[in-house]
Amino acid sequence: QEDARDLDAYTLAKSYFDLKEYDRAAYFLRGCKSQKAYFLYMYSRYLSGEKKKDDETVDSLGPLEKGQVKNEALRELRVELSKKHKARELDGFGLYLYGVVLRKLDLVKEAIDVFVEAAHVLPLHWGAWLELCNLITDKEMLKFLSLPDTWMKEFFLAHIYTELQLIEEALQKYQSLIDAGFSKSTYIISQIAVAYHNIRDIDKALSIFNELRKQDPYRIENMDTFSNLLYVRSMKPELSYLAHNLCEIDKYRVETCCVIGNYYSLRSQHEKAALYFQRALKLNPRYLGAWTLMGHEYMEMKNTSAAIQAYRHAIEVNKRDYRAWYGLGQTYEILKMPFYCLYYYRRAHQLRPNDSRMLVALGECYEKLNQLVEAKKCYWRAYAVGDVEKMALVKLAKLHEQLNESEQAAQCYIKYIQDIYSCGEIVEHLEVSTAFRYLAQYYFKCKLWDEASACAQKCCAFNDTREEGKALLRQILQLRNQGETSSTEIAAPFFLPASLSANNTPTRRVSPLNLSSVTP
Repeated sequence: QEDARDLDAYTLAKSYFDLKEYDRAAYFLRGCKSQKAYFLYMYSRYLSGEKKKDDETVDSLGPLEKGQVKNEALRELRVELSKKHKARELDGFGLYLYGVVLRKLDLVKEAIDVFVEAAHVLPLHWGAWLELCNLITDKEMLKFLSLPDTWMKEFFLAHIYTELQLIEEALQKYQSLIDAGFSKSTYIISQIAVAYHNIRDIDKALSIFNELRKQDPYRIENMDTFSNLLYVRSMKPELSYLAHNLCEIDKYRVETCCVIGNYYSLRSQHEKAALYFQRALKLNPRYLGAWTLMGHEYMEMKNTSAAIQAYRHAIEVNKRDYRAWYGLGQTYEILKMPFYCLYYYRRAHQLRPNDSRMLVALGECYEKLNQLVEAKKCYWRAYAVGDVEKMALVKLAKLHEQLNESEQAAQCYIKYIQDIYSCGEIVEHLEVSTAFRYLAQYYFKCKLWDEASACAQKCCAFNDTREEGKALLRQILQLRNQGETSSTEIAAPFFLPASLSANNTPTRRVSPLNLSSVTP
């Protein structure tokens, strides 16, 4: 009955609302009693405040004061909505809006309670679930929520597991949803691809995205993630095709702008790339990916203050974005502020405990601060979790060199060489020559002529160590001619890979550092 009474006012206001004339819509809805009209009235006032705020911050990035612009309508809205809330007069949409207002005012605990209530009242409203998702920071918080027992909860859990980097659990949830009858859902397929992207399984993620493009060629959601993968693999033609294709479908979408930004970034046109990321943020100032990518572009352009601003905005949007924390760490590293670095790298490491890149960055920080024991732990842990860039062992070996722990250093270099050669393909690693040079000198000191000459011969294969290798071989030859015999102080042999030398190379057995269980 109330809906019928307010129908004319509601229809008129809805037309103004669709034209983005929010104040006008709110004006014609004053005094309306129905739930629908009340929600539109409050929502129009909220969006009017947001629009004014955005107009005041026309440039996405500017001086620090720009971050201080607030939505003036929030406090009034909170007072009115809280009265209605206490009187239990809010429906699912009203509760959702109340939650958004509380979140904007940084009242996180209250906002979480309201969003949970909204999910109970209106379980099919995905917006409330997504807002709740952005406020949950760890698995512990998830345990204490009393969520409604509905099939939407499964979608929510799968989504939050992906966000919290609990990829195994997320993939299990998505698989159970596929089995339950959502096998043709392109949303689920794209989320699975995003999950694989999060664990850096790039090939798998790429193949799923390619399959998704065949099934849903006009899809734009998540295509920015697809473009990130193409960027990492430097697949220029594919990225170019994707950018042109999305431009034809809809050039004024956030994802399209991000894809084009990535395309220009891959072509090293960083100013143009930053321009497209700014365009994306004009379309949606709360779009996380664009803030982070813009930070990367400013880093490339050596504009550190703008990069810091962009990364901070990314963290404001989502505190769980490890790339923004890591980016801030890198920026402060360039500015030679190691204590700041340490803080940001630590946050990145907390979000990605098994990512070796964060651990190596942490180790480098500790090294700069002369906390060598901590640095050792970080490098060892990076090696233990599976070092992506194969640099942790070299850095650990160099630390041991500094501390005159020659046996441990030799052990690390041997492990490093084994790792590089076990890949099958010999990666262009500058440090391989360093490793062979150190081992040659180490064996020389230990009077192990055969092993020293094998390593010295390997040194001759690299430009930067060729002369030293030749000099060492001459010295070994002289000493051998003088009748020096091989040293007998070797205990148990430790073997280099057979592919490295014709005679396997023994060295003193060094007890490995017992640091694998220690997390910095």
